[in-house]
Amino acid sequence: MYIVNVSVEKEVMMRNIKTMLAAMILAVLAGSGVYAQTADKFQGTVVSFGSGRNTRTQTGTFDLIINGVTPKSDADGLMKVLDEEGQDGLLDEIDDTDLGRFSINSRIGPVVNMVMMDEIDGKTRVVAIFKRWIYFAEFRAGGRSLDYPFGVVEMYIDPKTGKGEGTYIGAAKLDWIKNKKTGGMELEVTGFATFPSNLLSVKQTGKRLP
Repeated sequence: MYIVNVSVEKEVMMRNIKTMLAAMILAVLAGSGVYAQTADKFQGTVVSFGSGRNTRTQTGTFDLIINGVTPKSDADGLMKVLDEEGQDGLLDEIDDTDLGRFSINSRIGPVVNMVMMDEIDGKTRVVAIFKRWIYFAEFRAGGRSLDYPFGVVEMYIDPKTGKGEGTYIGAAKLDWIKNKKTGGMELEVTGFATFPSNLLSVKQTGKRLP
């Protein structure tokens, strides 16, 4: 009887240990799931077009991770900074803001500094703006590319399917201008030296929890 009792106690202990381990694993997985869902994630194909002597078209993949959206009041304030202090003022204002990351071909990419989302014709428009990486050769050359310090992603996503398409400007200049037709102020994005890249077969692979 003693042996039987001991074996039963051991079985209970093992069952308790397994239960504790299972609970711990579930907690870790639940935590990981929550963390994974704190960001909107988009993936797709990026097609870049050459210009000048380099007319080669390049194709790769991209990832856009968004863990927050710029509130409208903050966006309005940033556009006021752009209007009054120019691009340098806006760069200083958003420099410490981390709302995600944009990368091409799985390489480490720049931090996303500003995100705006709205609805256009039944689709979710996502605009991500970031301070692009400027390489030493650009500083050394002192060329016009230095006047284009931003990167801009604009996508249109079907909220039902999570699929869409968009454009990516790797070197952009931003201006806050008055639309002559509507009379309203709007953000003007100008790319440097080449056509915007196409973002194709875009798929939302993760969604922030409400």
